[in-house]
Amino acid sequence: MRQIGVVTTSRADYGLLLPVLKRIRASRDLALQLFVSGTHLSARHGMTMREIEADGFAIAARVPLPLGGNTPEAVAKAMGRATSSFAGVYKRFRPDILLVLGDRFEMHAAAAAAVPFGIPLAHIHGGEITLGAMDDQFRHSLTKLSHLHFAATKEYAGRIIGMGEEPWRVTVSGAPGLDNLRTMRLLSKRQLEKSYGIDLSMPAILITFHPVTLEQDNTEIYIDHLLEPLGRLSGCHLVFTAPNADPGASAIRKRILRFVGSSERAFFVENFGTQGYLSMMALAAAMAGNSSSGILEAASFRLPVVNIGTRQEGRTRGRNVIDTGYGSRQIGAALDKALSKEFRASLRGLKNPYGDGKAASRIVSVLRDTRLDRLAPKRFCEPPR
Repeated sequence: MRQIGVVTTSRADYGLLLPVLKRIRASRDLALQLFVSGTHLSARHGMTMREIEADGFAIAARVPLPLGGNTPEAVAKAMGRATSSFAGVYKRFRPDILLVLGDRFEMHAAAAAAVPFGIPLAHIHGGEITLGAMDDQFRHSLTKLSHLHFAATKEYAGRIIGMGEEPWRVTVSGAPGLDNLRTMRLLSKRQLEKSYGIDLSMPAILITFHPVTLEQDNTEIYIDHLLEPLGRLSGCHLVFTAPNADPGASAIRKRILRFVGSSERAFFVENFGTQGYLSMMALAAAMAGNSSSGILEAASFRLPVVNIGTRQEGRTRGRNVIDTGYGSRQIGAALDKALSKEFRASLRGLKNPYGDGKAASRIVSVLRDTRLDRLAPKRFCEPPR
């Protein structure tokens, strides 16, 4: 059986990978080697490794990382530690193909460690642009490290080819996270309230705000400017999720928790999990922040999204996304627009630009059927002139 190694380092990538993991597990020709690292193993971030185990996946290796600090130095040291630790994993396990996703620094370290072992890499969500985050650089680097590419749109596939990748290596798969919307049973309002201790008796805004890593000196200003108009809104409940582990996350978390502690209509959920988060999106009146979920999945719910700042700048988006700057007045005006009946009505018939919810089958077919002896060496393909 062909051994497919898969790296997951956070709740975010796990939710996107879940349909692919299920397909690999169900295949008679593939064996799954699941390598779990990053915030999955962190009590502060909800110990989401338990969610993976509850889903019935066997974990081949756990790779703990030092995630105590949110400074650039701490991130750089975590990358070094991750590279070393994953080297030990690949010494024990030699997958035929290693599947990685996205743009996180932990994911990049896991991929870099595979190179000396000659393990072919397959990458999901390459070719995208997020100008406000250091993730942009990691994503493009992962593209050049990888031997197979699964792009979410034709535009992104063209960008990968423009980086010198041979066209036969690139598959327009769509975004695998959308597969969850087709196959997963969503929770009811009552189930969400009971499971996560939140009140959804009024229209709710889902807020997910992460550090803007290329503008981290302004992190505290940015989160304060978001909280100010949220505090003035009436007739809404506010449901916050935790920021990721990037530099600046501690400042965001501290201010959100202080805001929630002073408001009877605000709630904080450390980790919804995939089912809970999608269920919350389905029931929300609007979404605000700078999460990729507002770009990728929200369009499938025709959910109005206030996308703040530069973190997602450069990504394809549906007309449900309202882009705004960091100023509190700008954010307030965008929230008013998102909550208006007129804007919600304008989203009728909206189609998600990231695919049809059948990405996992395309990805697993390529992982199963591609000849391994074809993958290396890579040749640089000169783009047509």
